[in-house]
Amino acid sequence: MSQVKSRHEAPPPRVLQIARLIRVVIVENHQLVSESLGLLLDGQRDMEVVGKASSVAEAVALPGSLGPDVVVMDYHLGDGTGRDAAIAMRDSFPNVRFVFLSRDESDDARLAAVEAGASAYLHKSSPAIEVILAVRKVAQGISLITPSMIAGLVSRGRDRDHVRDSLSPREREVLQLMADGTSTRQIAHQLGISYSTVRTHVRAISTKLGAKSMVNAVVTARELELVN
Repeated sequence: MSQVKSRHEAPPPRVLQIARLIRVVIVENHQLVSESLGLLLDGQRDMEVVGKASSVAEAVALPGSLGPDVVVMDYHLGDGTGRDAAIAMRDSFPNVRFVFLSRDESDDARLAAVEAGASAYLHKSSPAIEVILAVRKVAQGISLITPSMIAGLVSRGRDRDHVRDSLSPREREVLQLMADGTSTRQIAHQLGISYSTVRTHVRAISTKLGAKSMVNAVVTARELELVN
């Protein structure tokens, strides 16, 4: 039989060449989240989960032979923070990139992650596809944390520090109670001071935060992360 193909015969299908798999390490202290992430990422045709850790100590002890491209890291770990782990892991994995995945959306956490070399910071409620795409982009050397985002974090941090430093210990105490929903008279009773003294503190707090009312002061304080 002739091996000559008809001009109308379809060409053989092309074989797609897949690049080297993205090697991923997961650092997460909640087992269910760790297992779910492992299944999600290891199930991608271009990724391979090569290691896991559930604490800073375990992350630092991971063997250098793993050679991960990306570490997907929680910010709060049982024995420290993702910042601690990321900085320490640089010794074993100098070229690794970090994707932080956390419920903590505070500026403090984000800025600490950036200082540790994070290339992305996602909330744990992010869609699975967003996490997958973040790992792929970060593996390519693309940072999802832009200079303008970093500048905003630094600027808000400075504003917060300035306001915090301007408040007296008593004013910070009153502000937290206000944020907790405690009334002015209840604050006076709880702190053992007069009602008029509390009102004086409230006026001072509002002035320092540039707020026109107690409600506005609490809103601003929450935005600056001055209260819990």
